[in-house]
Amino acid sequence: MLVEREASATHKICGEFLSAETQGYLRRLGLDLGALGGHVISHLRLVRQKTIVETALPFNALGLSRYRLDEALLNHASRSGALLWRGQRASVSDIRGPVIDVDVQSAGTIRTNTLFLATGKHDLRELRRHPETPPEDLVGFKMHFDVDSAQRDALANHIELVLFAHGYAGLQRVEDGRVNLCLLAEGSWLKACGGSWEGLLEELLRTCPHLQRRLSNAVPLLSQPLTIYRVPYGFVYNPPANSADNIYRLGDQVGVIPSFSGDGMGIALHSGVVAATHYLAGSGAGNYHRQIRHDIASQIWRAGLLYRASRWAPGQRLFMGWAGLTPRSLSLAASLTRVPPSAVTRAMGLMS
Repeated sequence: MLVEREASATHKICGEFLSAETQGYLRRLGLDLGALGGHVISHLRLVRQKTIVETALPFNALGLSRYRLDEALLNHASRSGALLWRGQRASVSDIRGPVIDVDVQSAGTIRTNTLFLATGKHDLRELRRHPETPPEDLVGFKMHFDVDSAQRDALANHIELVLFAHGYAGLQRVEDGRVNLCLLAEGSWLKACGGSWEGLLEELLRTCPHLQRRLSNAVPLLSQPLTIYRVPYGFVYNPPANSADNIYRLGDQVGVIPSFSGDGMGIALHSGVVAATHYLAGSGAGNYHRQIRHDIASQIWRAGLLYRASRWAPGQRLFMGWAGLTPRSLSLAASLTRVPPSAVTRAMGLMS
């Protein structure tokens, strides 16, 4: 049984970057990615002020909106035999013992012996994450744009990571020629810009010539930007000794990688595969959580180092200088912030 809060497809705040292992998992599940129309991304541009460093990625990625991908996954789950309930809010009323009580909006209480928790960055009240350090005062925004043909061509096959004084932004094409802008900014800077998306975007375009060029004639394609606040980047779930052995945390509920790495969906799919194999083997959620922590903790730690370096001006200058001297080091950084190949190979083998 799959309980989905939204009644129909919705946009999600996400960089919408499908790495090689993400694509591999989706294809192994039986999804036809070609039919979904994702945009091939083969190169990375790192931008700070007027300095641009470009390099080939160590893999071909895809730019594909969560709107299209999530709908395809839900339909695929339904065709594969899952009972899909859409437009239903759920909460957990009792997690003690071998039976879990789940309260579903229109169906009342459902009793189950296993729960896979896949609520993304949003916690259920009864099963909150407890990060070791409090989330930073950061606000995330996402908007799709229709840009002019010259800028759309300039973005072809590239993802651009733009560093600025109070955060960073990712810019890439997705399906149908859309361009996704996803950015993370300090809450204090947002407040200084008037506390609004319009004020923040105006200031960003005024102070960042690269984004000004890309978006000067752009038309927003969403009625309003998507936002998120205080995401616990760097979080990796460490189950307490008394944790339930029948609740499996997936995706951002088990580990939150800094968004610029572009591997959040890779971690989500990897965790789902590993959780399913542990469940089918009868080894329990405790063993699963130890395994997934082993698989992703180093990856998230390395991404955190790069993330912290990108947050302050001296670090940005060093980062850009290092990248300018050895552009291929960016490709290495991209490789080091993926789910480890050995873990992917093992999980793929279990799927077979």
